Amino acid sequence: MDNKDTTHSHLLSFLNAIPPVDFCCVYGSTLHSTDPGKSTMVDYILGVSDPLQWHSENLKMNADHYASWMVLLRGAKLITNVADKLGVGVHFNPYVTWNNKMLKYGVVRMHDLIQDILNWESFYLSGRLQKPVNMLVDNLDIETINSVNLRAAVSAALLLLPPKFTEEDLYAKICSLSYVGDVRMLFAEDRNKVKKIVQGQFDLFQSMYKPFLEEYEGMKMVISCFPYLLISPHRGNCP
Repeated sequence: MDNKDTTHSHLLSFLNAIPPVDFCCVYGSTLHSTDPGKSTMVDYILGVSDPLQWHSENLKMNADHYASWMVLLRGAKLITNVADKLGVGVHFNPYVTWNNKMLKYGVVRMHDLIQDILNWESFYLSGRLQKPVNMLVDNLDIETINSVNLRAAVSAALLLLPPKFTEEDLYAKICSLSYVGDVRMLFAEDRNKVKKIVQGQFDLFQSMYKPFLEEYEGMKMVISCFPYLLISPHRGNCP
């Protein structure tokens, strides 16, 4: 078994410790790690049909994953209400230790996930899914539904870019869409975060977006430098 298969199996094995999910993806540095045992945070997004029922079951299995005050007050009902009414429909359990790894996972209602992908209602998970992720479970074919989101991201980026840009510029603009208005980028986050994400996962961005760029080029709706970007083996400026 090669490193990729080992990493995939390691990531998938966490799902045996929680109730069943309809969707699961991991994102972040995990995607380009060659060492599944490396001590980096693993980030999961979990999609479930009924968060109230799912959290009720998970509290029986993994109460220590949750903040103690939430467990003591109203349990699954409070957890779900806080996510729905005060947040963007996602409840995160951070700093979970499992199998000698540190991880965090966010739980979202499948209906809310799909609506955000299609309509950018909160632009929280749709923005996350505009960047490379590793889908481990996809019972409702979110990968296909997400093509609407990726196509819209390309359109938005093209409108915001100058007449001449590099392929890396394009992916950086797409990546930056979800950080627009995020106050953390002013003081808490690394200001080079977007650049690091794109450079670290450039090949993954290419595989995600090439079909949509070819679509634009074929429809004659893209600026004159795009054919150069699509066939160029490097990331240079448009001629």
